[in-house]
Amino acid sequence: MKRVVSISLGSAQRDYQITVTVLGQHVEVRRIGANDDIAQAMALVREFDGKVDAIGLGGLTPVFRIGRARYPHQEAIHIAAQARRTPVVDGGVVKATLERWAVAQATRQIPSLLRYKRVLITSGVERYQLAAAISQYEPELRFADPVIHAGIPFLPPPRSLEQLELYAATTLPILALLPYRFLHPVALGQEGFDSRAADLFRWADVIAGDFAFIRRFAPHDLTRKSIITDDPSPAEIEDLRRRGVTTLVTMTPPLSEERPFLAADAIEAVITAITESTRQPGDAEVIDFIAAAGWGPTVQDLNPRPKPRFAFVIHPLRTELIANHHLFRWTRYLPKRLVELVAAEFPPLYLSRIRGIRSKATGEEVEGILLTLGATPREMMRRSPSFTYRRLIKAARMAEWMGAQIMGLGAFTSVVGDAGITVAQKVSIGITSGNSLTVAATLEAAKQAVLLMKGGRPEHVRAVVIGATGSIGAVCARLLAQAVQDVVLVAPRAERLLALKKQIEAETPGARVVAATYADAYIGDADLIITTTSALTGKVINIDKLKPGAVVCDVARPPDVKEEDARRRPDVLVIESGEIVLPGEPDFGFDIDMPPGTAYACLSETALLAMEGKFEDYTLGRNIEIERVKEVYRLWKKHGLELARLRSFGVYVTDEMIAEKRRLAEERRRQLGLPPERVIVGSGE
Repeated sequence: MKRVVSISLGSAQRDYQITVTVLGQHVEVRRIGANDDIAQAMALVREFDGKVDAIGLGGLTPVFRIGRARYPHQEAIHIAAQARRTPVVDGGVVKATLERWAVAQATRQIPSLLRYKRVLITSGVERYQLAAAISQYEPELRFADPVIHAGIPFLPPPRSLEQLELYAATTLPILALLPYRFLHPVALGQEGFDSRAADLFRWADVIAGDFAFIRRFAPHDLTRKSIITDDPSPAEIEDLRRRGVTTLVTMTPPLSEERPFLAADAIEAVITAITESTRQPGDAEVIDFIAAAGWGPTVQDLNPRPKPRFAFVIHPLRTELIANHHLFRWTRYLPKRLVELVAAEFPPLYLSRIRGIRSKATGEEVEGILLTLGATPREMMRRSPSFTYRRLIKAARMAEWMGAQIMGLGAFTSVVGDAGITVAQKVSIGITSGNSLTVAATLEAAKQAVLLMKGGRPEHVRAVVIGATGSIGAVCARLLAQAVQDVVLVAPRAERLLALKKQIEAETPGARVVAATYADAYIGDADLIITTTSALTGKVINIDKLKPGAVVCDVARPPDVKEEDARRRPDVLVIESGEIVLPGEPDFGFDIDMPPGTAYACLSETALLAMEGKFEDYTLGRNIEIERVKEVYRLWKKHGLELARLRSFGVYVTDEMIAEKRRLAEERRRQLGLPPERVIVGSGE
């Protein structure tokens, strides 16, 4: 049997002796604490030298590796040098390999574990590699090193790897000359709470690092926090459960029942003993060993995580809809303009809870909170953006207080001002306009409608995008150019049109791109018109000029095409923007003017992000990223969302309706002397 010993400057109260089996070999592992006595630590190294297969130094780092710099600590080096025959390891190679692997694997299990979270690293100089692995997930970082090392709580903590490296460069040359307890002040009194870093621990969503620091400096209340650490005992894990920790990630697999998790130095000593190395193993050897042993992190849900929860903000598109709320039914008896003016001043109101949405990928239910503002589109556009910003910020704080982790902006709340950027900067929960899924659903619905109206795949499609320089219109135009190679951009501002035209031509060489400030000259030749304006009055489309059999996809809310206008052209199909059937049995708790289980794409994107655990600012501003549209389309398929049946002015599109429109379109073509449509029958591409 192999034997290893971990000699620590820490308390002897945590000593243990166990036997582990790794790759078919039995290894006796013993931990001995020296109670902050350097002389005793050196004596222990001399005592076990030549009597065990490897010696680990627990809580002792002879050489700190921070970025490319190296900082030797004289006292730790002197302790390690007491061994002449047995290899001495400090866990540094395990920290650089197994712990980085553990972070990668843990985030695969829980995608939302680190991304955009507030993460506290208890000691960056001791866990630099762990910090480097975590930093890849774009968290908001803090390092507790200055507070712990100097004991001065008002010293600003490093907030990035670069600041940590600067901190190390300025302090480690001095600290390396002092007793080691200045770097690792947890040897004695570990059972007591040290409050010097309490504010940082309370700030964090995730606490990562050596468990000795967590045990000493973490406040009692750790509700809804996640911890990434090394070697808590079963009793300490139970204590974390009682203190409210949600998720515990231990960076090693359990190796025994009585003491499942070992510190990095003990793990490295086990590897050294089994491989019969005469020196500290290199990273290649450790990586091979990890792969052979199948090691990875242990992820435990200590307390049930609350269901993912989102919020969504709506507002009345018409004044009469204000009376839909049970508290304001009496307003139907008042002058509409008076109701509209007064309602706009209301603070955000809670409407209902959304229940029953369940991901097909995970089986997990997400809950929603439906909020409303009182302003109609006319009132929002009449007032300055700050008027709506203030109410949305209040809504977001209200949503956060109710447990939401992300909030979606519905209808005109995503149009006003900078399309959510200012709101996102002022609140701590994620904000999305929902426009990425709106684009994906719109294009999918438009594709289906064109195939239906043409009876197959047309040999050529010309698309017109009205409102092309808006956030939704621009990305629709860019994606349509890739798909059909012939797109007309319509918007009132020529300078924006020119910029978009040049962008599309650079992205899609060979595409025919026309830019115009008026649509009338082009809609007569268009097979597909997508309208995304925020116009409240006036005729956006002259429906009498549309091509026979054309498809109009109306994304605007309120809609750009009025039903009474569409009746003049029964050969044209006007559809609403792509709507989504959410998975499960959704109950919105309020009439959102949609069929059962169906929601607008903007609401659906918010629910979809909650299903994926992406509680972050997602679709914001005027420039929607194409990669976000493609990502949200993948998530749509992953979690089981479906495109709702096409609707035209609230009525489902049927085969009979399509057949009649195609007949009327062909009849109109003959009257106008136009050739029949040429299509590739049977192709759904």
